[in-house]
Amino acid sequence: MTTHADNKDTSSDSAFAALGDEQYLSLTTFRKSGERVSTPMWVVRDGDALIMFTPQASGKVKRLRNSPHVELRPSNQFGRVKDGVEPVAAVAEVLTDEDSLERATGMIRKKYGFAYQIVMGIERLIKFGPEKRFTLRLTRP
Repeated sequence: MTTHADNKDTSSDSAFAALGDEQYLSLTTFRKSGERVSTPMWVVRDGDALIMFTPQASGKVKRLRNSPHVELRPSNQFGRVKDGVEPVAAVAEVLTDEDSLERATGMIRKKYGFAYQIVMGIERLIKFGPEKRFTLRLTRP
């Protein structure tokens, strides 16, 4: 549905914004070969952007540096997407500064509460300490 003189697709904008209310999103990144790689992620809305965080050493960071184009779909905690759910296109920016990470961590901690504490606690035990993270800022293309 095009409603603005600048031909901005407001239906896609609202679909994108609604993703910030989901508990989990399937974030699909792309290998150089074009092969899709999907990962379930926590998400929070930050104005007109969506925010996620990920370990610095994750494969998705490497893939995003190669191509920032991603697809997003609501999923469960295991990444399962309901049949027929269309992906929403986005562009991901990898933010490496501490201020962005601190802000993202605070927003995610607030949204996920006890689940955040459990997951981060388990990660610290498995990894023998906290993992360094980057912030992912997702916007409409």
